[in-house]
Amino acid sequence: MMGNEKKKQEIREYCRQLKLHAISEGFEGAVDGCEDFIDYLHGLLSAQIRESDDRAIQRRIQYAHFPYRKYLDDLELDCIPKALRKRLKELRTLEFIEKGQNIIMTGNPGTGKTHTAIGLGLAACEAGYRVLFTTVPYLVTELKESNDRQKLRAYERRFEKYDLVIADELGYISFDREGADLLFSNLSLRAATKSTIITSNLTFDRWDEVFGDAAITSAMVDRLTYKAILIDMEGDSYRLRETLRNNGEDFDYIRNAASGTAHGKEEEHGQQ
Repeated sequence: MMGNEKKKQEIREYCRQLKLHAISEGFEGAVDGCEDFIDYLHGLLSAQIRESDDRAIQRRIQYAHFPYRKYLDDLELDCIPKALRKRLKELRTLEFIEKGQNIIMTGNPGTGKTHTAIGLGLAACEAGYRVLFTTVPYLVTELKESNDRQKLRAYERRFEKYDLVIADELGYISFDREGADLLFSNLSLRAATKSTIITSNLTFDRWDEVFGDAAITSAMVDRLTYKAILIDMEGDSYRLRETLRNNGEDFDYIRNAASGTAHGKEEEHGQQ
């Protein structure tokens, strides 16, 4: 007759083969406090489901290629632009993904655009959505390389399958005509069916500086903004506020210093 220790070893081996990690680790201790066999089995399976869900979330986060993890709860509401503060509760619901809506955040650097985009992306991963984070310059480079290798259609099919694509940093680098055409084509494939979050340091009227063609720029803006959520992220630098706080200063310190410098220059100019 097989002893209990032998049976335990086999249970662990069966769990390993079936990838039931939580049951393998908890089947001995789970019996404590259980009223009957059904209660025991329910507890084991519940733990396994939780563990499997957690692992799936971590895989989705890994495959999304976030540069770092920044959660929405980490945002300091008194520091972010007012327009974002007004829409944040709505964005947290992730209904924009179900509706295939885009989010476009434009404004000066350091106001929390990338942080917010990553936070929404992480929330989407936790909710079971497939997410991709990329920068616009990197995306254009990948599209051009795929085009050169005649693998563009395969790349486009993968790109279309993501529930949410975050395209960060539109506006830092301009593109040639090929890059602009490829970017327009691929983002257009997702229009009105899948969600894309775009962050840019440029307002729409300056996007032609990136695409170098008024017709493409007009078509791009028209396609991306259709039924989109537009958020004006102009404001004081969120990053600078955080840096100052870590150094024991507040934002008024910079304002006052800048104001004093400007005032001094005015007086100096008046004396000349």
